Parts: sequence; structure tokens; C-alpha cells
Amino acid sequence: MNMRLTWICHGATAASRKALFPIDEPLEAKATEEAGRMVALPRADRIAVSPALRARQTVDALGLQARIDPALGDCDHGRWAGKSIAAIEAEEPENLMAWMTNPETVPHGGESLVDLRIRVANWMDNETALGGHVIAVSHAAVIRAAITHALQAPPSSFWLVDIEPLAVIRMTSNGRRWSLRFPH
Repeated sequence: MNMRLTWICHGATAASRKALFPIDEPLEAKATEEAGRMVALPRADRIAVSPALRARQTVDALGLQARIDPALGDCDHGRWAGKSIAAIEAEEPENLMAWMTNPETVPHGGESLVDLRIRVANWMDNETALGGHVIAVSHAAVIRAAITHALQAPPSSFWLVDIEPLAVIRMTSNGRRWSLRFPH
């Protein structure tokens, strides 16, 4: 079945500006304004959003009505949530290096990048079976996982994808394979 998938990354938060592992924080005021000024999105058959406050606020700022889907939740960073990358590097340098070089590790006690990718791939497969056009408002890590899945790239390529706040990523599927779609 043919499907179009439009990913939208939530707007900026204090955690994203300060290089902190995210918690369930709100959008910055400027991010709400920026989302409200985004160009009109195409009509969608379904709109889904992460349960996180920052994603739900992005949906509201975009003027969309979305269903909350736990599968679109951010990566679970376990005990690192709310801490800065610099603090983790100072406190647990070997654990941070293991997490950044081995996508199967979970030194923070949360979710591995491999598990994140499997969760996102399953969500994409389920949506593909329904066809149509879906807009999904989620997190940079979720969108990275979706891109690496679509490209059938190795899990280590997760770190080679940079997703900015309010980025819009488009994909298509013919039911057998995914393709990235770059608008003109």
C-alpha cells in the first residue's frame, strides 16, 4: 500500500539549547511562535504526536488535531534524563562513549538506540498497512531512527543524521521499501 509520511520535529526547548538529555519540558516561547509561522502543511489522513509536552505544544502551535501515540515517544534516556552531556562525560566517560559507539548498549538504564529503531520501524510498518498520508510530530532521535530505517543504514549511522527543531522530513513507502522525499 502506498503511504506518505511527514515527520515534524518538535520545537526547541531549554534542554535542546543547553545540550541536556531531555525531560518532559515545554517549548521555548520563541519555538511556539516559530511553529505558528510554519508554512501550511498538506492535508493528512492521520496525525499522530508523541505524548511529550514539547511535541503536543508543537501540534497546538501548528493548529493540528492529533492523536497521542506512545510509539512516537522520545528515546528513554533513563537516569541521564535532565543531565547535560558534559556532566555525563565527566561522571561516566566510559558509559557515554559506549552509548555513542555501540547502539545496543544502555548504560543509562533506558532504551538502546537499536530498540528505539525497532520501535519506530514497527510504528512505520503499522502505519504503512493503513496507507494514505500521515503527519507525525515527534523527536529528533525518533526521526533519526526512522531515517536510518528507511535507508536500511547500519544502526551506527544514527549519529550521522542531524535533525533541527521544527525540521520537516518527508518519506514515502510503496509497501515494500521506504524512500526519502526532498521537496523542490
